[in-house]
This record gives sequence, structure tokens and C-alpha cells, in this order.
Amino acid sequence: MKEQLAKIKSEALSAFEAVQSKADLDALRVKYLGKKGELTAVLKQMGKLTPAERPAMGQLANEVRAALEGALESAAGKLEATALEHRLKAEAVDVTVPGKPVTVGHRHPMYIALDEMKEIFIGMGFTVLDGPEVELAELNFDRLNAEEGHPSRDWSDTFYFDREERVMLRSQTSPMQVRAMDSMELPIRIIAPGRVYRKDEVDATHSPMFHQVEGMVIDKGVTMADLKGTLNTVVERMYGKGTKTRFRPHHFPFTEPSCEVDVQCYKCGGVGCPTCKGEGWIELLGAGMIHPRVLEMAGIDPEVWSGWAFGFGLERTAMRRFKIDDLRLIFENDVRFLEQF
Repeated sequence: MKEQLAKIKSEALSAFEAVQSKADLDALRVKYLGKKGELTAVLKQMGKLTPAERPAMGQLANEVRAALEGALESAAGKLEATALEHRLKAEAVDVTVPGKPVTVGHRHPMYIALDEMKEIFIGMGFTVLDGPEVELAELNFDRLNAEEGHPSRDWSDTFYFDREERVMLRSQTSPMQVRAMDSMELPIRIIAPGRVYRKDEVDATHSPMFHQVEGMVIDKGVTMADLKGTLNTVVERMYGKGTKTRFRPHHFPFTEPSCEVDVQCYKCGGVGCPTCKGEGWIELLGAGMIHPRVLEMAGIDPEVWSGWAFGFGLERTAMRRFKIDDLRLIFENDVRFLEQF
């Protein structure tokens, strides 16, 4: 037994000294010190010894076990130190190497235009309102004097959620004007920016999802002249002194009389090009005096109060503001385009 213990000690110490990985070290631990290991197998033979031999042999066995456990612990420490050294080398940071520049984002050109427009209107005493994009047809159409049968209510133009055509994605932010008339005290001066949805085909100036900035004024004695003066002031502050506008007669069920307002094409200067479809002008907004029936539906006496309303297309406003010739660039998120602003 003495020779067996000496052989196990010698082989185990040599193996622990030469081990190269934690997996190999664990295998050696099981081989020599495990429940079925070589040292345990020898110790099970202690019962065959005479009472006189057992003390000396037991002491020798304990010395061998202690030596193996010490060698095991030492080998584990060496492997950990080696692994740490390799990790430090692999993860070394050269503090003399210049750092990578951090790219700082900025506002989207459309929201730059929106913030500028908000600032202009707030300076005129307007309040900015926000409202739901999923809207009731009653507020989007009925309360705006667009009765059943109006073309804008057709499924080919509007996104409905139900067959009864009662719930929809708003096609304009005009419902916020109705909400304002129902909840705010007169006089009222508000703008309502937000996303709207229509079944438009995508081209250089159209998108099925776009943004509007609608506004409304209700007060005593306001006229079409006030509307034109306000809109011309906004356009000049957005695009510069002397910007040319054109007011054209139009029809909207919400307003009477109604008009559309164009700005001269920034691409061709009024000559005609693909961006303005050869007209030399780009439609910017619709506007007009609020229809008396709309005021009556809100419980406002049209004999005492009058008002006007308008609706800017925010994308087209931004296109004119930054001389962008294709609306699709605003939505494509091409960094090469966005970094210019």
C-alpha cells in the first residue's frame, strides 16, 4: 500500500504541474481525489491492515491527500492567472489612439419647419392643440358640414375601421377645431398640428400619411381680410420677405367663402417644372371663412361671432422652406439627405 500511495502522489503531482486547462484539471481531480478516484480506492484497503499498521499508513495517506489537494489548488491558481493575463492582453486599450467621434443627431427638417410655424403662431396669440389620430367620422365630417355622399367620405379616399364608417383614421386635423369650439371659451385662436391619413398614391408631392397644421380663429368682426393678412404674414416669416402667394377661389364644406393658397414654385421660380407639375405654383393650404352652419352646430351664434380656418400641409411647407423637390425624401430617412439640415 505504501508503494501505491507513493506512485499515486508522484503521478498526480506531475500531472497537476503539467495541466493546461480547467477542464483537464477537473478531470485530474476526479481521477485522483474523486469518490471513485485512485487515492480513494487505496484508502478502502485500510481494513485489510493489522491494527499496528493502520496508524502509520493512515498518516501517510493523509499526507498524500494534503499534497494532492495543495497541488490542485496551486494548479488552479496558475490557470486563473494565465487566463487573466491573456484577457488583459486581449482587452488592452491604447489610450494614445484617437477616439471615435460621436455623431450628434438633430431635428428632422419637417419638424424644424413645424417649430418655426408654431413660434410664429404662438407669437400671434394662438394656442397649440393636440388630438387623437383615430377619430369619429362625426367630428371629421358631420360637424364640418361634410354630409353623407361627400366624395371625401368614400372608402377610396378614407381609412375606416368599421363597415358603418363611424371610426376612422383622421383625414385632417380639423376635428380639433370642432373639439375646440365645444370645449373652449370664445374668442378662440388655435392651431392643431398632427399626422393625417388619406388614400393618396405616393409621388413627389403626395403621401398616404402626411402632416397638417390646421388653425382657426373665432371672434367678433373677423373677416377674410384678416385671414389673408395673417396667412401672408406667416408665409413671409417662413420663406422670406416678398414671397409670392396666390389665393384661388375653391370650395370646402367647412368654409364659405373658401380659397386655396399657393406659393410660387421654389424649383423653377414660376416657369413650370416637374415639381410643380408645370404650373409654376405649389398648393400650400386651403382656407376660408367658417361656414355659419358649422358655428351653429357648436352652439355659436353666427350673427354675433365669425371666424376663419386654414390647413397647411406641413411636408409641402418644409419642401418650400428647404427647397426640397421630392416629398418622398422626407420619409425615406436617407442619412445623406438628412445630414444637410
